[in-house]
Amino acid sequence: MKKSSLDSSQMLVIGAAVMVAALVGLILPVVAGLLGDSYARLAALPVLFILGGIFLFNKRLLLVLVLLLRASGDIVLESTRVGSTGASAGLGGAINALIILIALLFFIEKPRLLPPKAALVWLVLLAIETFGVVVSPNPGSGIKTALAMCSYFAVFVCAFYVVRTQEDFRSMVRLIIASSIIPVLYGIVSLGLNAGGGFSNFRLQSTFTHPNIFAFYLTLVISLGLYVLKSPTFVLSPLQRYGFTAYVGVLFMLLLLTQTRSAWAACFLLFILYGIMFERRYLVYILVLCCLALLIPSVQQRLLDLDAGNTVSTYSRLNSFAWRVYLWESALNWMSPARYLTGYGVESFGYYANVFFPLAGNVEWKAHNVFVQLFFDVGLVGLLAYLAVFYQCFRALVKLYPKDRLGAGILICALVDYLVVCASDNMLSYLAFNWYFWIAMGMGWSLYLSQEKKERQEAMDKAGLVQAGR
Repeated sequence: MKKSSLDSSQMLVIGAAVMVAALVGLILPVVAGLLGDSYARLAALPVLFILGGIFLFNKRLLLVLVLLLRASGDIVLESTRVGSTGASAGLGGAINALIILIALLFFIEKPRLLPPKAALVWLVLLAIETFGVVVSPNPGSGIKTALAMCSYFAVFVCAFYVVRTQEDFRSMVRLIIASSIIPVLYGIVSLGLNAGGGFSNFRLQSTFTHPNIFAFYLTLVISLGLYVLKSPTFVLSPLQRYGFTAYVGVLFMLLLLTQTRSAWAACFLLFILYGIMFERRYLVYILVLCCLALLIPSVQQRLLDLDAGNTVSTYSRLNSFAWRVYLWESALNWMSPARYLTGYGVESFGYYANVFFPLAGNVEWKAHNVFVQLFFDVGLVGLLAYLAVFYQCFRALVKLYPKDRLGAGILICALVDYLVVCASDNMLSYLAFNWYFWIAMGMGWSLYLSQEKKERQEAMDKAGLVQAGR
């Protein structure tokens, strides 16, 4: 039996190698022609071959490397994109394809490790997205969005295969936190380079393509950092504890400098929920920190901006929140009731923005609200399918709570935070952040399953000993 299993694994690796080789052989001439004389794009070719080699050697290792470096990769990957539309012909698209292929191979090898409920809700959502691409008035952007959603599902699936024990869970938490080291260092350097011009209008984005993405990523890392500091499963020396606490403090400062108000609110909510669930004194801490943050002029200005520009008139300038509300109202008022169920197609919101939004200015605006975007694009059916994914994750984390109160509590807070910021930002478009968020959700679900299996095995062993004693 062992020999047969080994042969089957070898055949799977050989098949994957043939598939990768065939794909590379087909696309390499096309890619080489598209890359032209761009040094960054030309450098992507050997990197792509190295990644392919690691994939064939050890797909788990490739997954770990990608997760470790993906938070630092946007500024590099953007330079390898091909075409004005940012089509996925660049290195970023190749990495996305490898991640999807890794998840597929994990599932083929051991399909029972993926819970049917987890797969079902995601597959329903992806099926609706696929239909939305077919009917989309902007199929190019629609395909890109659908493939991004597939990659979110892929990293979610991978979590069930790399987290099998509590130690695996701790290792992945360390990995996600370690992925922040380069963005933090790059962010500090960026601050130094911009210090001469002041920080009143400066928004820190570090290695990401937008300050908001960096801010939401920092919020997730801060939440996991809180878990490391408070969980008894992490044994830290006094020096390690002080050093890591200082590092989390640096993350807070960088979060403030992103000037992302929704991320500030999410972080505030994180500590409020943590204080209510675990340590009430944290409610006092967050109150003190908020008062100190209000002493920073740039923070004051960002909050005061919300007090002006709330009225729509011919010559008025709306603040960002009022602008969003006007955008949402315009879209929902324009929608035909016949489209409420299925929507207009993936990425149709931006396509029709110039039609329904008076302030569009020939820009294909996204909704800045995931719920409005999904309702417009894929209708009520798609929106409910998307929420069903969160519901199933929430159920799994609630079941994990009696087994690991702190781990489950932190992840529940992260899930709630994500849904909160979905109401004011284009979260579906933030690929790097979504990878870390969804693998964290998968890690929590997988940890629950492994803990449940362990308890069931211990109960069976105990029952067996009792039976033997009789």
